[in-house]
Amino acid sequence: PQSRVIRLIQDKGLQKQFFKENNIPTSPFRLIAQKENLNELGFKFPYFQKLRKDGYDGRGVYKLKSEADFEKAFQAPSIIEEFVDFKKELAVIVARNADGEIQTFPCVEMDFNPDVNLVEFIISPSDLNPELLKQADELAIKIATDLKIVGILAVEMFLTKAGEILVNELAPRPHNSGHQSIEGNYTSQYDQHLRAIFNLPLGDTKCINHAVMINLLGEKGFEGLADYEGIDEVLKLPGVYIHLYGKKVTKPFRKMGHVTIIDENREKAIEKARLVQKIIKVKV
Repeated sequence: PQSRVIRLIQDKGLQKQFFKENNIPTSPFRLIAQKENLNELGFKFPYFQKLRKDGYDGRGVYKLKSEADFEKAFQAPSIIEEFVDFKKELAVIVARNADGEIQTFPCVEMDFNPDVNLVEFIISPSDLNPELLKQADELAIKIATDLKIVGILAVEMFLTKAGEILVNELAPRPHNSGHQSIEGNYTSQYDQHLRAIFNLPLGDTKCINHAVMINLLGEKGFEGLADYEGIDEVLKLPGVYIHLYGKKVTKPFRKMGHVTIIDENREKAIEKARLVQKIIKVKV
């Protein structure tokens, strides 16, 4: 993307201010310069502290449950966000080329590993009702249009238990929430990104089938040269595609690859994904 877009998105504080200035629904927030400012907020516990810069894959996020947590808070410029009681986490990937043509991929649902705040499952497409899917789609288009971005943009969102969609954060690149598009959509997020940055006509983003993506994470308690257990067994299953990232060394919760499962039936795809998750392990 353009350098101005990178500058904005690299700083979560600027992101949140962009949402506010452009009437994009997001969770209530405050900006702080240092952890001593936490005493002045008056936010109801629990709430989250997120580093403005250099946070990724669950790093740079700290949950404060009481004043006793102030001491362990980050001593750095941060955003403070109210706790969102959400029902689902969603993502819409949107592409825009220099001519202003825009295409969105169907909304997906994200299940996170609560221990490390990393995506565990991506389920595509989402089974939300059409009205909510339309809202998510329109939000992604509005953000891409307001940014005038050229390329791919992943828009992560919360669906609250009250039925409201709130934008969480942005990623201006091919994203974890779109890996399943390689096998699951007529055009992958990678193809679409190239089309967008070369100002070519954007491709058809419709889903071919139901798809579930699993992140292959290094197992807890193992660090060293990676050994992939269960690959032979997993490859016997129909509609299963393994992608390894070529990382020689594994460590706990390091992203080592992903597996995509394709099926005509959503529930069967999810069931098969859970089976794959039990079989394949990254150890040493």
